[in-house]
Amino acid sequence: MSTRTPANDAHSTSSSLISRIRRQEPTAWARLSELYGPLVYHWCRRTGLAAEDSADVVQDVFRAVSIAIESFHDYRDGDTFRGWLWTITRNKIRDFARNQHGKPQAAGGTAAHAQLIEVPDREPDTEEGSPTSPPVNRLIHRALEMIRNEFQESTWNAFRLTALEGCSAPQAAKELGSTPQAVRQAKSRVLRRLRAELGELE
Repeated sequence: MSTRTPANDAHSTSSSLISRIRRQEPTAWARLSELYGPLVYHWCRRTGLAAEDSADVVQDVFRAVSIAIESFHDYRDGDTFRGWLWTITRNKIRDFARNQHGKPQAAGGTAAHAQLIEVPDREPDTEEGSPTSPPVNRLIHRALEMIRNEFQESTWNAFRLTALEGCSAPQAAKELGSTPQAVRQAKSRVLRRLRAELGELE
């Protein structure tokens, strides 16, 4: 029976999603599409695009990402890859609407076209002071599923109990037969790896 050798929990920044994409690793592009494709599609549908048009815009977005990835930097506090991706998506939705101008329009007509042109600067489904939106939560869970097998069972259980189930570090330590410090360190390692997988670390 084969055994899994978990990756070192302290992943270097060179293993981040952005770094792997910049190195043109095919698996990184597949990972990016699997992670963010559903979110970009949701954004398109949320702004009023039809399903078929949304699928086309998603392809346009990822083509643009492949060209512009070198320009992405999170220099300022609060800058994220997801925010950068939303900016590209918003612009592609606006481009699509402009390209449709003058063509026969389906249901919604001029009003729907105006809605697309006026896509807000802010990412859909976000509210000041609110938790992450359901689409973003689904993104996070997709990423967690991808990195799950990289960690020792004890590390993952410490993360699961504290980050996902709301236990305190002492409570989790008691259940796992560990120490609060070890639990906090395990949680931190998984969260750092999660941020790297989501492209939030360079």
